[in-house]
Amino acid sequence: MAVLGPTNTGKTTYAIERMLGHRTGVIGLPLRLLAREVYDRIVALRGPSVVALVTGEERIVPPRTQYWVCTVEAMPEGMGADFLAIDEIQLCADPERGHVFTDRLLRSRGLHETLFLGADTMRGTINALVPHVEHIKRERMSELIYSGQKKISRMRPRSAIVGFSVENVYAIAELIRRQKGGAAVVMGALSPRTRNAQVDMYQNGEVDYLVATDAIGMGLNLDVDHVAFSALSKFDGRRMRPLAPNELAQIAGRAGRGFKSGTFGTTGDAPALDDGVARAIMDHNFTPQNKINWRNHALQFGSIDRLISTLEAKPDDERLVRAREADDLKALKTLGQVDEVFARCTNGPSVKLLWDVCRIPDFRGISSAEHASLLESIFIDLHQRGTIQDDWLARQIKRIDRTDGDIDALSKRLAFIRTWTYVAQRKGWTKDESHWRGATRVVEDRLSDALHERLTQRFVDRRTSVLLRRLGQKEAMVAEVSDTGEVTVEGEFVGKLDGFRFRADKGAGGAEEKTIKSAALQALAPQFHLRADRFYNAPDTEIDFTEQGGLMWGSSAVGKLVAGQDALKPQVEVFVDDVAGPEVAQKVQRRLQHFIDRKVAALFEPLLGLASDEALSGLARGFAFQMVESFGVLPRSKVADDVKSLDQDARGALRKHGIRFGQFTIFMPLLLKPAPTRLRLVLWSLSKGLTEFPEAPPPGLVTIPVDAGAPEGADTMSGYRNAGTRAIRIDMLERLADMLRTEDSRGGFEAKADMLSITGMTLEQFADLMGGLGYQAEKDERVKAKPVTEVVPEAETDTAASTPVMDVAAKAADGAITGDAEVPPADPVDKIIDDGIAPIASEAAEHPEQEPAIADTSETEIMPGTAPDAAVDATEMEVFYIFTWGRPARSKPNPRRQTGDKPRGKGKPAQGKGRKGGGKSDKAQNFSARPPRKEKAIDPDNPFAAALMGLKDNK
Repeated sequence: MAVLGPTNTGKTTYAIERMLGHRTGVIGLPLRLLAREVYDRIVALRGPSVVALVTGEERIVPPRTQYWVCTVEAMPEGMGADFLAIDEIQLCADPERGHVFTDRLLRSRGLHETLFLGADTMRGTINALVPHVEHIKRERMSELIYSGQKKISRMRPRSAIVGFSVENVYAIAELIRRQKGGAAVVMGALSPRTRNAQVDMYQNGEVDYLVATDAIGMGLNLDVDHVAFSALSKFDGRRMRPLAPNELAQIAGRAGRGFKSGTFGTTGDAPALDDGVARAIMDHNFTPQNKINWRNHALQFGSIDRLISTLEAKPDDERLVRAREADDLKALKTLGQVDEVFARCTNGPSVKLLWDVCRIPDFRGISSAEHASLLESIFIDLHQRGTIQDDWLARQIKRIDRTDGDIDALSKRLAFIRTWTYVAQRKGWTKDESHWRGATRVVEDRLSDALHERLTQRFVDRRTSVLLRRLGQKEAMVAEVSDTGEVTVEGEFVGKLDGFRFRADKGAGGAEEKTIKSAALQALAPQFHLRADRFYNAPDTEIDFTEQGGLMWGSSAVGKLVAGQDALKPQVEVFVDDVAGPEVAQKVQRRLQHFIDRKVAALFEPLLGLASDEALSGLARGFAFQMVESFGVLPRSKVADDVKSLDQDARGALRKHGIRFGQFTIFMPLLLKPAPTRLRLVLWSLSKGLTEFPEAPPPGLVTIPVDAGAPEGADTMSGYRNAGTRAIRIDMLERLADMLRTEDSRGGFEAKADMLSITGMTLEQFADLMGGLGYQAEKDERVKAKPVTEVVPEAETDTAASTPVMDVAAKAADGAITGDAEVPPADPVDKIIDDGIAPIASEAAEHPEQEPAIADTSETEIMPGTAPDAAVDATEMEVFYIFTWGRPARSKPNPRRQTGDKPRGKGKPAQGKGRKGGGKSDKAQNFSARPPRKEKAIDPDNPFAAALMGLKDNK
């Protein structure tokens, strides 16, 4: 009986039901994948003890077998089963395998019932070749509709995209993974285990797309709504040829199962189908198969040549066409040319053995020559020893038993193991058949599992697939946020919640990232409200600002500062995703504004108190306004005239607010601490409209390198003043100014150890600093005196102590003090002179009679720290600097230089300080570090003026 009709007519199900109605039965199927599917169905109905599965690479035969499920090539002959069925009988026309199906059509019969299942195109041929055949026509249970050409990106779920090469299948699967979340892959070359795992993944809904070769057209029952062809031609082993309408219909018929209609079309580079072809597929109207492939089954094994002759015999029926040379015949001809093989084939059994070996499929597909070489080794082993050597077979399998590598590597190993699986299934070819069948099966299963894993890793993004499906279902999704901000939606990691902004997983890209973000934001809506409530109630200690004006909640950026109308009242711009809603954004904004307002109030309390002091009036109020505008740090040079204009009452009122009038800077010492400095730089940068803010210096450093790229005024806002190549902290600069005030800045002086100590500098660095402050530094060398080796008499000690100079170079050599050392107040002049009057110059220079006496340099000088008769080491020299205000130091006798034959000061004549006619020019005598002051009225309330008046009175 011939049961013919299009796809989705239930032919295979009908055959199974008919077979199970008999005591025994055999069914032949076109693919081992389909054979495994049918085997599983029958086992579910009757149990595994009565059902056998026989394919070229798999053999499960229970002792009490009643029903045999086989590939067509592996069907047992002469069994005499009650029932026999051949599925997809239209494959009689296949160029490669058609002769096998034709042989079963002509010679295989059941004792009580025989069924041929397939397309209606075989009706005429079956009628002509099978006498007394009956026909049952089955109609398709659902409609098959052509939907035209569509892009893959617009492919609806539950679609199968068909390609006709491994490369094409992989490329499509990769594209679908990026756009749709992933696809299952089904190819005839896959092992049943891998194929079943991939199909299960599709059937279970883990992925909504299937990418396959034309293998799905052979009776595989899949839940497919749409079939799209990515190409309309295929390579049939010899040439590229277009697919016939009936071949397209066989594949397209997988769409729509049961009574559910399906659609088909094209995609990718495939053009739209011709109207006639599309209509023929929908109406199941195809050209009849009047010619089928045939090969002689009556083989003669007298010799290799005789066997080849019978294989190439011509058919005697016009509907039968001699099959083209198959791989097994090609291998036979190749081995027949090998002398050793030819010499061994001297009788029927040896020729029969050679033919059985030649029928081993070329699973590896490397080359005909390599395949023939392998077959030669197997044949010689079998002919010489009766079985294949165990150690040789073990080595072949061991080389393949590896699960590392990519998809291509695993696919090749699977193809190789299929060869040895086929060999192990041949009866009598190995000494221990059950062992080798089990060994090859274990390796194939292991490789199959690894291949399934690699296919899934490469072509399936479970996360995107799950999220797309849930988005399509329009259901509320469950999102969870960990303590570290990691977000999972429906159990899938999608990214991190950084404050109130969602960051999609960096591994995603393109359409995948869009899908993840859409699903995550939808699911995160409730989480944003919970997070906003927690943030609003968080203490200020959990919030901070960055040196670039960012606002942080822990490690998450939640906003940034922007300039407001008042420099001390910055505004807040929040970082909140739109999906969180305006309520969340407003709550975050209010909390951040409260934070920064309290931060400014706490760190700039003295400055805000100054700004709000209603008692200040006149010049004092104006000066206070300037201090507020400059954030509590103001270079004195910018307001010198205003400072002079302030009377003592005004100064006193300002000092009550902590303002210090320094030599170089007017500042509030409390605002020089690290925390206010850090905030001051941010507020100042905002007020200046800077895009990149200068960073606050590390706390505790007295000097720092000058940043040449910093905007003007950044050093002042940092609490430093640029001087040379380094900047010195403002408060330490004022302490240095107090020390310099006691020095003779006109005649020249050397640096004291205390000066080097508070700056933490070497003598050379200090010289550069002084240059930056407006001093001239003259470098010179002198003979270094030896240290004291005996007790100096008390009188000499008193004399040395009274001398206002010291050996600075010798002290610096012992190691400068780099800490922020406390220096005692210079002298009562700080109380007399307003702390910060410039320039730095010794008032004693204007009163020579008050200068300390200098020893007569005509005699040998007694240097401080040396014995009177100390020996001079002329080879040991030291460097020293003479500092003067605003011009190079004059040549003058230096009490630190020892007398001797060597001229002093590089041959300069000795000059005495303040001596009349002592070689000092009139110009030098009249030099002043600043222009002469104009006489002005003495302010009786000015303590400095009162002190000066007292000095003048004492002259």
